[in-house]
Formats: sequence, structure tokens, C-alpha cells
Amino acid sequence: MKPRRNRKQAPSFRKLLKTSKIKLDNKLRNKQFKQESSAKKRRKEQKKLREAVRDVGSKAPVPLERVKRKPPVDPTVNEDHELEEESMPLDMIDEDDLQLMREMAQRASFVTRDLSSSEPVHATKRKGDSVIEKYEKMPRRMKMEPEKEVIHLLPIKDKSGIIPQSMEKPVYILYMLILLTMDLHVFPVLPAEPVRVLSTEELIEHRRATLDQKKVHIASLASAILADPENSIKKLKELRVMVMEQDSTVAVTIRKLVLISLMEIFKDIVPSYKIRPLTEEEKAARVKKDTQKLREFEEGLVSQYKFYLENLEQTIKDWKQMKTKRNEVVSLKAYRGLAEVAVMCLCELMLSLSHFNFHNNIIVLTVPLIDDKCKKIADMCTEAVKKLFRQDKLGHSSLAAVKIISGLVKSRNYCVRPEVLNILLYLRIKEVDVKRDVEDIAPKQKMMTYKDKRKNLSRMQRKWKKTEEKLERELLEAEASESKEKKLKLHTETLNIVFLTYFRILKRAQKSVLLPAVLEGLAKFAHLINLEFFDDLLVVLNKLIESGDLTYRESLHCVQTAFNILSGQGDVLNIDPLNFYTHLYKTLFGLSAGSANDDTVIALQCLELMLTKRRKQVSPQRALAFIKRLSVLALHVLPNSCIGILSTNRGLLQTFPKTDILLDNESQGSGLYLPELDEPEYCNAQNTALWELNMLQRHYHPVVRVFAAHLCAGAPSEGSSALAASLSRRSAVELFSDYSMNEMNFNPPVPETFPRTKSKGRAYVLSEDLHEMIEAQLREVPSADLDFASQVKASSS
Repeated sequence: MKPRRNRKQAPSFRKLLKTSKIKLDNKLRNKQFKQESSAKKRRKEQKKLREAVRDVGSKAPVPLERVKRKPPVDPTVNEDHELEEESMPLDMIDEDDLQLMREMAQRASFVTRDLSSSEPVHATKRKGDSVIEKYEKMPRRMKMEPEKEVIHLLPIKDKSGIIPQSMEKPVYILYMLILLTMDLHVFPVLPAEPVRVLSTEELIEHRRATLDQKKVHIASLASAILADPENSIKKLKELRVMVMEQDSTVAVTIRKLVLISLMEIFKDIVPSYKIRPLTEEEKAARVKKDTQKLREFEEGLVSQYKFYLENLEQTIKDWKQMKTKRNEVVSLKAYRGLAEVAVMCLCELMLSLSHFNFHNNIIVLTVPLIDDKCKKIADMCTEAVKKLFRQDKLGHSSLAAVKIISGLVKSRNYCVRPEVLNILLYLRIKEVDVKRDVEDIAPKQKMMTYKDKRKNLSRMQRKWKKTEEKLERELLEAEASESKEKKLKLHTETLNIVFLTYFRILKRAQKSVLLPAVLEGLAKFAHLINLEFFDDLLVVLNKLIESGDLTYRESLHCVQTAFNILSGQGDVLNIDPLNFYTHLYKTLFGLSAGSANDDTVIALQCLELMLTKRRKQVSPQRALAFIKRLSVLALHVLPNSCIGILSTNRGLLQTFPKTDILLDNESQGSGLYLPELDEPEYCNAQNTALWELNMLQRHYHPVVRVFAAHLCAGAPSEGSSALAASLSRRSAVELFSDYSMNEMNFNPPVPETFPRTKSKGRAYVLSEDLHEMIEAQLREVPSADLDFASQVKASSS
């Protein structure tokens, strides 16, 4: 038999969980009280609604024909005064107004769905809906006053958080239509209290004070940031927020000042390396306090720099959008000024911070503005890109800019300004790997492979070799030096994109305004073109020359391009460009002392490529014909062009010794010289002489006289007739530039042979022969005194 448990020692589990009776009674009483109060509240609301419905239903329904309209309420009359109602026939009510009244009567919140039904509208509400909340969200009548416009100001930040600031925009309210019930009542609203209008002097003074205050604030923030950049990221953010200045009196000026200040600050505090994003492992790793502080500074700096660039981009976009609104002249002028400052900042950052983050983004924003219609912005971007090409030693920035230019020309269907392609002439590309394509170019492997190490080195040597290679890579990164193979790869890819753009224009837009820029670019980079394109390109250039649609300068560029190709890699090709020789010989007289004087440089370069560098492929008859025609041309051009032509003739006489036959007047050959013939091979130039040199020896320019006397003596390298070193060591193009007369003065200046006297006139010294002749004539005249004044008076009478 089991032992009996003691109840006091082991109470039952059910008894422990049992709720007390007093607590149950309280819960029941509270529940009943809550139900009674809710039902009482519900009955009270339904009672009010029934009374409102009863009042509406007690009135007899009036037909629409007998609708009465109350006149406007006069605010001066007491509200309790009853106005007389005048009947208004339905014909006098507009159909739109009548339909509006019907719709408003159906939407009224206090009218039942059906007047014949006694059930109110709110009788069908769902359980748990609050009538008060519902009516607070949906007001029973329209607002008495219109919503006021609010101007959002800069927020204020304190310990509790950010406090938004705003102010009401001052307006003058004159009238408002208010709809209260089914009938329309018009109440004239009294005008608001007028805002005091400031005078012009007060506005100017207020603007000056505000501007001075803002300037001081900008200067203090900038000084604090430059003093301690690592601890001033919040101040940098505060300064950047001022770009969105909202005060209309000083907004434009303050935004310009902030943009320029931020540009100078970033140029000073940005490090000399590119900040890369941290990986998840680096973020999770524990680092020193100084390292963590540096990371936070770099992260904040990159973030603020990114936001600043976005502000510059948005400023330019706003200006482009405002250009379509012709009626807002003042606003457009303000936006244009802001856009010019933004573009200036972008150009400066593109040149100064080429090593920092988001440099490609800046290039994407700046390069398309070269083709902008605003001349000032286009010129700023053009000069900036030119400087970028000049200072880019590695080729990364140049490659990015060339890609954007190529895409811009193609996207706009070759309808861009010629300056867009002329910028490509400033690329620093002197050598490329033309034997291989871009995909095949890869840097040579300098390090030993694993198999070589395993085969030739011991274990200890492999370990030392690995450490040595790691050290070399670190030194290479520290010195920021790029291998030659990588540089060749970048330059080759850049030049391929340039040639792709040029060939597209030659194929699809030969009558475009871009053709001169294309021909000039091909003339500069033609020696870097792949051999596979030589034949096709020469055919295209020949067709362009024969078409006759080109200007004189463009035809010279075609000739220059062809001989650049043939003088470089084209030496291995067996091609005789007879048509190009004939064309240049025929058009040499197109050079003159007028507007075509600048084309002389291109002609001199062509002659250097055609005759001097290709001396082995040039026949003596061709060389004689060119020397004779150049001598004739020297009589008709400016002194600097004449000096360049005579220098070219000097080089030809030294390169082709047999051409000295032109300096012998007694030599006679078979045939007659035909200067009007366009074929240099068959004009019989060996039967003439360079008689033009005799005339050039009496030229007013001293250097021309020196060159003419030197050529008449046979262009010797030594002796009394040899040229000075300052002239003999200079090329024809350099001499043309040295003695240029673009400043409209003599170069070199003409010496004064007659000294000046104190009198206003100038005393001229007669030569001895002339003096003796005058003395002899005077002795033959009678010694009688002649009164010239009396003779003149007698003759006039």
C-alpha cells in the first residue's frame, strides 16, 4: 500500500494556476462597463445623425425649377440677419454649375445615401473603425483659406536632432470662392496684412550685409579645413551644403564662391595617390587608432569629393535645361554664369587631380563640352584637353579622352566643330607597336617561370628569388614607373581609335567640315599606320585630289599624308606616287604673299618628304624641274617664304650635284624649256638657268640677298661664299618661322643709315658723284641772281 501524501506539503498543480475570484469579478465588471460606454457612445452619435436626417427629411422636396439661391453675404451685416431669398429659374443656371451642385450634394458627408431611408451613412461602417479619426482625415467641408506657400530654409542642428526651418511666402489674397452646402455662397475675403516693401537702398544694403556675412563664414570654414583636414570633414560638408544657397539676393554669388573655394581646398588636401575602397576583410580587421582615423578621413574625403562633382554636374545640367526657356533672360544669365564657373572648376580638377579618384568621370563631363555652342565654355574645355594631352606621360587620360571624342563624333553623325578633331593633333604619340594588334600586345615576362626555377634553382635560391621579385614589384609601384610595353599598348590602342575615327569620316562624310582636320591628322600620324591600310588610303587620297572639291590647303595635306606614309614604313613598298608629284608641281604657284602664306609651311614639309628623303626614287629631271619652279616662286612671296624656298633649293643642289647645270648660262641641251607644262619629267628644265637668283641678290631683305649670293656660288659648304652657322644649321621650316612678318614689321629691323638731327626734318648726305654732277651743272648756269619767288608770282599771274 502506497503512503499517503500530505496535502500541505504537496499542493495540487491546478490549485497553483487557479485565478482568484476577486480578479475575475473585476475583469467582468470592466468588460461590461466598456461595452456599456461604447454602446452609449454609439447611440449618442446615431441620435445626432437621425436628428440631422429628420431635419432634412421634414422639409418638403422642392423641384429643381423652383431652386432658390441666396445672394452673397455682406460681411458688414450681422450673421443672424435673415436675407431675403429670390427665386431663380433653372434656365438661368449654367449646366456645369448645376452638375457641380448635384455631385456635391451626393458627396456631402452628413446626407444619407437615400432620403427615403432612415439608415445613416455610418451605419455600414466596419467593426473597429473610429468615426472621429475617419472624419478628421476626411473633413466635412472645404477649407476656408487656401494653402499657403512655404519656403524651406536650411535646417538647424542641435543636441535633440535636426530642426527643419521654413517661412511663409508673402502673398496678397484678394478673393476666394467658398462652398458650404448645396447652395453656392460667395464671400469676399479681406486682403491679408500687406508686407512692407523695402526701398532700393535698403535692399542693396541688406544684400551687402548678407553677402559679407556669408563671405566671412566661407573664409572661416576654408581656413579651418586647410589647418586640420583630417578633423574637418564635417566642416567640409557644411561648406559643400552652402552650394545650395536659397537666399535669392545672394544665391548666385555665394554659389560661385563656394564652388571655387571647394576646388582650391580639394587641390590642397587631396593626397598624391588614389584611394581605393576597403574590402570586407580589411573593414573587419582590427587596426591602430591612427590607421582607423586615416581611413575615416579618406572615406569622408572621397564621399565629399563625389558629392561636389555631382553638384558641378547638376549645375551644368540646370543651365542646359534653362537654355530652352527664352523668356527668362535674367534667370538664364545667372545659370550661365554658374555653369561657366562649374566648367572652370572641372577643367582645373581634370588637370590638377589626374591621379585621384573619379578622374574619368571628370573627362566624361568635360570633353563633350568642346562642341558646346557657348564659345567661352567650349574654349575653356578645348584648352584644358590640350593641356591634358601635353602633360599625360603614360597615356591613361589620353586614351579615355580619345574614346569620348570618337563616340561624340559618331553619335552626332559627324556634325561637330572641327576643333573637336584638331585637339587630337596634340597627342604625345611618337612610337607604337604597329606589327601587332591591341589584343595581341602583352608585356614581356621578365620573371622566371615556376618550371625554370624548379629546374635551375635550388630550394633556398627559389626562396631568395621570390623575395627579390616581390621587392622589385614594390619598388616599381613606389616609383610609379610604367614599363615600355604597357606604354606602347596604351599608345597603340589610342592611335587605333584615332585612325578609326579618321577612316569613318573619309568613308562616310567626305564633304564634311571635318575633312581638313582629318587630312591634317593623317599627315601627322601617317607614319604610324599599319601597312595593311596603305594601298586603300593612297587610293582614297588620290581620288580626293582628282575630285577637285578640296581647297588648296586640303590638297597639300593629302600630298603630305601620302608621302608621310611612303617615307616611313612605306619604303618597303614598290609604289611610284607620280600623281602626287605632278599635283604639287602644278599647284606650287598657289602660294602667294596673301592669305595663302601660311600654307608655305605645309609645302616646304611636302618638298622635304618628296625630294630629300626619297632622293633615291627621284630622277634628275624631276629635281631640276622643282628647283627651277621654286626659284620662280621665290620672286612672288613674302621674305620669310622666300628664305624657306631658297633654303630648300640649297638642300636640293647639295643632294643632287648634277643640278648645278642650272647655274651655267652657256650650257645648251636638246629641246626647249616649257614652263607651262604640268609634267616635271618632260618640261626640259635642263635647258634653262636660274636667272631669278640675279634679281634676288638685289632684294630689300638682307637674308634673302645672302641666300641668293650663296646659291649663285654653287651652295658651297666652306669658303667665303658659305653660309653662317646660324643659317646653314636651320631647316627651311625653322627659317620660315624665324623671319616671320606677322607682327607687320621688318624682320630683322632695317638699320637707320641717316642719323637724326635736332630739327624736325632729316638731313640726307649726298654721294660724291652726285655732288660733283650738281656742281658742274651749277657752273654752267649764268651767275645772275635768280629771284624764284618773283618768277613763281609772275607765272601765276
